[in-house]
Amino acid sequence: MTAAFGGSKALARLAGTVLPAALLETALLLSGVALLATAMGSGAAWLVTAFRFPGSRLLAWLLPLPLAMPTYVTAFVYVEILDAAGPVRSWLRESFGREIADGWFPEVRSLSGCIVLFAFVLYPYVFVAARAAFLTRDPSILAAARTLGSGPIRLFLRVALPLARPAIAVGTTLVLLETLNDIGATEYLGVRTLTVSAYTAWLNQGDLPGAAQIACIALLVIGILLVAEELQRDRRRFHGSANATARSGPVELGRAQGTAAFVLCALPFLIGFLIPAGFLALEVLRRDLIETAGPAILASLSTTIILALAATALVVAWSAAIVLAVRVRPSRLARHLAFVTGLGYAVPGTILVLGLFGPLIGLDMALRRAWEFVSGEAGGLILVGSGAALVIAYVIRFMRVALTAISAQLAQTPPEIDQAARVLGAGPASLAWYIQLPLLRPALGGAALLVFVDCLKELPATLLLRPLNLETLATTVYGASSRGLFEEGALAALLIVLAGLAPIVWLTRAMQQAPRAVATVRAPGGQAAF
Repeated sequence: MTAAFGGSKALARLAGTVLPAALLETALLLSGVALLATAMGSGAAWLVTAFRFPGSRLLAWLLPLPLAMPTYVTAFVYVEILDAAGPVRSWLRESFGREIADGWFPEVRSLSGCIVLFAFVLYPYVFVAARAAFLTRDPSILAAARTLGSGPIRLFLRVALPLARPAIAVGTTLVLLETLNDIGATEYLGVRTLTVSAYTAWLNQGDLPGAAQIACIALLVIGILLVAEELQRDRRRFHGSANATARSGPVELGRAQGTAAFVLCALPFLIGFLIPAGFLALEVLRRDLIETAGPAILASLSTTIILALAATALVVAWSAAIVLAVRVRPSRLARHLAFVTGLGYAVPGTILVLGLFGPLIGLDMALRRAWEFVSGEAGGLILVGSGAALVIAYVIRFMRVALTAISAQLAQTPPEIDQAARVLGAGPASLAWYIQLPLLRPALGGAALLVFVDCLKELPATLLLRPLNLETLATTVYGASSRGLFEEGALAALLIVLAGLAPIVWLTRAMQQAPRAVATVRAPGGQAAF
C-alpha cells in the first residue's frame, strides 16, 4: 500500500537512477558471497568429516564460531586494520614504499572486499549444514565409489557433494538472506544494495513510498532465492543405516596432506573469527574500556538484554505452541500457518520495518483514542514510542529460528508415544503438556539461546524502530563507527560476540551427538533443520 502511494512516476524515477546500480551491486554481492561461502563451508566440512589430520577434531568445533561475529563488527574491524591509516598499510608503506601500500594493496571498502568479508563470516551456515549431511552418509556408497577407482577429489565432487546438495542449498540460502539483510557492513564498505537503498531513501531522503517500492523489489529477489532453494532441495531425504557413520571411520592423511588440510580449514576460522575477536579484545584491554565503562554502556547492555529476553520468551512460547499444535492436531491449515509464521526470517530487517511501520502507527493511534476515551487524558505513542515495537519486530524476524529447532527435536519423538498416551486417555492438551513439552526441554533451551543471540546482533530493525535516546549494544557499535571512533564501541562489540559463543557451542555439540536426526529433519515450512 505504501509503495502504491509513490505512483508510477516515482518508480520510473527510481528505475532510472537508484535501481540499476542497486540491482547490479546486489546481484554481484550475492553471487560472489554464495560461491565463496559455499566453497569454503562445504570444503571444510568434508575435510574435517572424511579425513583425520592434526587439529581436525578441534577445527570441527572452531569452524562454526564466526556465526557469533556480526557482519558489521567484522567490517568495522577490518577497515581499522586494512584501511589507508591502518597498521597493515602503514607497515607496508614504511617497508616497501607508497606504491605497494597505496597503489597495489586492494581496498577493503569495495564490492570485492565486502564479498570476501561476508563469505568468511557467513560460511558457517554452509559448514554446519554440509557437515550434518556428510555425517549421515551411507559408507557403502563411498566404498563402492572407491572400489570403482574414485580418488578423494572425484569422490567429493561426484558422490559426497551431490548427496549433500539439499543441505548445502539450505545453508547457501541462509547466507544469501543474511547478506541481503545487512545494512551496517554494506553501507560502511560502500556497497549500495537494495536494502541499503531502501534504508537511505527512507531516512536520508524522507521518501517512504520510494523506500517501499525498493523494498518490494527486494522481496521479489527474496522470493526468487526461496524458490531456487526449494528446487535445489527438491524435497529429498537420504536414508541409511543408523550406525553408518560409526562403521565408516575418517581416512588418515599423511604429513603433507594433513598440513595442507589444516591450513585450508584454519584459514576461514582465522579470518572470520580469531582476528576480529582478538582485535576487539586488544582494543578493550589497551584502552581500559572495562574500567572506564560508564553508565551509557551499562544502560545499552541492560536495554539489549531486556529486549532480547522479552522477544526470546515470546518467540519460544509461540513456536512451541505452533509446533505442538501441528503434532497433536495435524492438518494442512496448521502446517500452512506454521510456514507463514516463519517467513519473517527470510525478510531483511529494513523491509520488515517498512511493512510494520504503517500497521504499528495505526494500532498506536487506535490505542491512543481508546485511552483518551477511557481516561479523558491525551495519550502518547505506546508501541512506536517504546521498545514494544522492537520486540514485535524481533518476534516476527526470528520465529523461524525457534520453529526449526523445536520441530527438529519433536520429529525425533516416536509416534508410538503419542498413541500410547491416547490409549491411556490423554487428550490433546494433556498430551502436549505432560508428554511432548517435557521432551522438548533441550530444544527449547537451544532455541532460546539462538534467538537471544540473534536479537543481540540485529541492527537494521533496531536502527529504524528504536525510540529516541534508546541504545542497544548493536546501535552503540554502529554509532561509534559512524563517528569514525569504532574503538570506542569495541567493548559493546566484544559483549555481542561473547554472548554468541554459547549457542554456537550448543549447536556444534548437538550436531555431533545426533548427526542423523539433525540432518534429516525437515522443519515446518520446508526449512531443513541443522
